[in-house]
Amino acid sequence: MTTSTAPALDVRRADDRPATNIGWLDSHHSFSFGHHYDPDNTHHGVLMVNNDDIVDAGTGFDTHPHRDMEIVTWVLQGSLVHQDSIGHNGLIYPGLAQRMSAGTGILHSEKNDSWRLASTENPSQKHQDPVHFVQMWVVPDEAGITPGYEQLEIDDELLSGGLVPVASGMDAYKDHSAIRIKNKYAAMHVARLRSDTPAQDLPDAPFLHVFVARGEASLEGVGLLREGDAVRIKGGGGQTLSTTSAAEVIVWEMHATIGR
Repeated sequence: MTTSTAPALDVRRADDRPATNIGWLDSHHSFSFGHHYDPDNTHHGVLMVNNDDIVDAGTGFDTHPHRDMEIVTWVLQGSLVHQDSIGHNGLIYPGLAQRMSAGTGILHSEKNDSWRLASTENPSQKHQDPVHFVQMWVVPDEAGITPGYEQLEIDDELLSGGLVPVASGMDAYKDHSAIRIKNKYAAMHVARLRSDTPAQDLPDAPFLHVFVARGEASLEGVGLLREGDAVRIKGGGGQTLSTTSAAEVIVWEMHATIGR
């Protein structure tokens, strides 16, 4: 006779996250980041960073370096301008997934350029809208790869309200419309849940990270999750996810962890 162990569900509330607020940037960190270092909170699975950022109009991150990291950016509201040292220059907005492979080294900047856009009703009036986005870092399978960049419009797939693969290195999702990341053990899913959306089953994986980016959702075994809340699941998925109103939820499915 065999016995099974129930998955471990570790709830992390939005208000308990360390934060960096420096005027133009209001950032909340799910894991250790910058001077917010906690040796017991450096990663979950292969996910090392889950930063929930709001950046004021006309400001942003000046050019800075990255190395040996898969960086996925998901915009919730507003728009973000990306420029990098390998020649990419683009606008990221809700429904467009972006991945940057830092590899042997890359320089990039991210700015909220909404202030450049004139209002159609009043061309002399400039927008002052902040940009709200989640940036996530995943370790790659191997160090020293060639830097790369990819972006993909995935808004249509999200209309179903179900979980949609948005970024993946897994063979299981190779036929889906998703940007590719250089980690064959990880995939990022997004659901724009509605009250009429059937309950969604989480993928079955040894490591899952569920983050409520907007709205409120309910997770089986946990209950109500509000905006900014997260759940780290270890030992198996399959839990149902639903909402009675509306929610945008990011789910990382991971079949490996750092150091193993």
